[in-house]
This record gives sequence, C-alpha cells and structure tokens, in this order.
Amino acid sequence: MNHLSLRTDEDVDYILDKYSDTVYKVAYSNTKDRYHAEDVFQEVFLRLVKKKPTFDNEAHLKAWLIRVTINCSKNIFLSSHFKKRAELSEEIEDTKNIITETSELYEAVNTLPKKYGQVIYLYYYEGYSVKEIADILSAKEATIKTRLARGRKQLEKSLEGVISLG
Repeated sequence: MNHLSLRTDEDVDYILDKYSDTVYKVAYSNTKDRYHAEDVFQEVFLRLVKKKPTFDNEAHLKAWLIRVTINCSKNIFLSSHFKKRAELSEEIEDTKNIITETSELYEAVNTLPKKYGQVIYLYYYEGYSVKEIADILSAKEATIKTRLARGRKQLEKSLEGVISLG
C-alpha cells in the first residue's frame, strides 16, 4: 500500500491481512468473549471502509484501528443487549478454548482486569511505547506506567511457579 487511504480493494485487503489478528486480539482482550470480539472486529473494518480515513503512516493506521477497536468494545458493554444478557457457563468455557496463542503467559494476560491487560498487551505484544499507549487510550503517561507495573505484579503472582519472569 503506497498511500495510506482506502482507494482500492487491494488497500482494504492489505489492511485486513496485516491487522486482522491485532484487531481481533484487542477486541477479545477487551470483551473476553469470542462472539463479542467477532462483532467488534466486523464493526471496526466496516467503519474503516465506510469512513475511508487517510492516514499519515502505518503507525497512525494501526493506532486508529486499535482505538476504534477499544471504543467498539466499550460500546458492546453499553448496549441494552449486553445489560439484559445472562452469561452461560458453557459459553464461558467455550471462550477459554478459542485463544489463538496457547502460551500460559498470554492466557494470564487475558485474565487480568481490562485496564491492566490492555496496556500489557499493547506494550509487549504490539510494541507500543508508554507515550504511544497513553495517546491511544487518552490517558496520562504516569497512569500507563502505573498500570504496567501493577499488571506485571499481578502477572507475576498468577504465574508464580509456572513461568519465570525474571
């Protein structure tokens, strides 16, 4: 993709190929539910195609996708469907089996409270800096650093004896 706007089907295909895993993982990390993550995934790419935004560079495109994914994930929890829905234990069990990465560390990150898991994922899995995460999440850098530290501490406790973190 030489330019960073959606002008052809190839541009859309390129973005889908390159960022579909990232969008799905961020959606799943935020919703903790396969079906909601799939809904968020579709919504993010529909917005991309409908709005046809222009991006300054690849980093801007990726940050836009992650920000929209986080916002769409939040919208799931605000919907009346979600508020009225009772979780079934079978569905909860089903979601535990769909994680695409099977490492115990990845699973442990997904069990963290959302505010910690989100920054851990963006920092370690996506490679964003503290400043970039702060920009994406519209938070202060100090807040992101605190969440990273607390998230690491919780991971260390949950993985004690399973994986050596240091």
